[in-house]
Amino acid sequence: MLTLAYCRVSTEEQAEEGYSIEGQADKLRDYARLRGLGDVLVVTDPGKSGKNLNRPGLQQVLAAIEAGHVSHVLVWRLDRLSRNLADLILLADTFGEQAVALHSVSENLDLSSAAGRMFYNILGTFAQYFRESLVENVKLGNERAIKEGRHINRAKLGYSMVDGRLVPNSDAVMVREIFSLRSDGLSYRQIEERTGVLYSTVSSVLHSRVYLGEIPHNGKWFPGIHDPIITAAEFHAAHRGFGQGVRRVSDVLSGKVVCGLCERRMAVNQNGQGSRQYKCRSRGQGCAQPARSTAGLTRAAVLGLALIGDNAELQEAIRRYLRSGGSDDPRKGGTESRRAGAARRLKQLSDQRFKLLQLYYRDRISEELFTQDESRITREIACARDELQEADGDETKRTDLEARFEQVAAILRELDVAAMWQAATEPERRLLIEEMIESVRVFPDHLEVQVSGAPALNVLPGEVGLKQSEVVGVGGGT
Repeated sequence: MLTLAYCRVSTEEQAEEGYSIEGQADKLRDYARLRGLGDVLVVTDPGKSGKNLNRPGLQQVLAAIEAGHVSHVLVWRLDRLSRNLADLILLADTFGEQAVALHSVSENLDLSSAAGRMFYNILGTFAQYFRESLVENVKLGNERAIKEGRHINRAKLGYSMVDGRLVPNSDAVMVREIFSLRSDGLSYRQIEERTGVLYSTVSSVLHSRVYLGEIPHNGKWFPGIHDPIITAAEFHAAHRGFGQGVRRVSDVLSGKVVCGLCERRMAVNQNGQGSRQYKCRSRGQGCAQPARSTAGLTRAAVLGLALIGDNAELQEAIRRYLRSGGSDDPRKGGTESRRAGAARRLKQLSDQRFKLLQLYYRDRISEELFTQDESRITREIACARDELQEADGDETKRTDLEARFEQVAAILRELDVAAMWQAATEPERRLLIEEMIESVRVFPDHLEVQVSGAPALNVLPGEVGLKQSEVVGVGGGT
């Protein structure tokens, strides 16, 4: 087992106090020799701040502890580990869980002793009291501000914060212009080009009810004391179910029909005889996608909704698909196997690091070779941890998709979709499409209906009264 000495100094401390890493290392070696802790491996973080734990040297120490290779950690003072009391408590818990003794030389603190642990517990009690008091005070202050109708976040575009209150400024004209352009059917990108306001800011503006004189808190909106910039009518006019990047027309699927060949959204064209069709914008410019009638694509969307609600075998197939992580290829590992692989790789790298430390500890390799190999292993460990974190994120996303699908399926099971569609008014149909249909992708030989919370469903043109195209063999997965 290793005895690690952790030394840190910031540039300011080194300049002002002459508090060098070498000086810390010498004192820690003397401390270890006097207490019979054996040889010491020194890990350093030169010129690094102690405000957080994101330091290469400290992460190296924590990795060795996590791998179970460390028995003692020595520091000159506790603030060498961190200047954040909450981080100190977290580190102490980590050391305790791994049976690692922490020694602070200048403060004569040894967590292997009862007195040392008592002192740390006292620190933890005060830290917890401070954190909880701070949270309570902030919560009370926020609730009081909300009751008074005051905005507690940073001022949005179009407002300035004056004496704790939002006041419209010269950018309010730009905000009104953004809402007006969106009401006229312009996409976010077109609004960006017209106004010079970034796409992300345009989206943020259009989805904020702050401009109606309201304030947000915990996901809800409350009346505010500031003056609104737009009216309720203007707000609703900008949220009438536009498809991104497509000007809204009268068809219920407007903005949701996508060409499967060139990935561009399709627009409605009149053929001069009263019939309307979705046509790819690149048709005749390299895209061979045939035009499809709006009525046929609408029937495909309704059929997709009906299948999700009525077909038990399809529902179970979708559940299996989602549980597998969205892969139809059995050769591809699911989220769980990827996570297990990343965990195994992380364990192997930790063992490699331990062996490398042992070689260096026994003077079997040079410092230069140790530094090179340790840097390589550290990079690979970081990659393995990123992969593990990505797998965890995919698992969370998969779980969310499964829950979303069950919600959608439960709703559709209670509905006779075909009968409801026939009886619904135009606004009701639009609402159903907006809430339940993500997209309808058009390929020459089939359609893909994307119902919210479910994988794409293949629909053959003949199933919805469309002609089979002569262009075949192109399309997405089943």
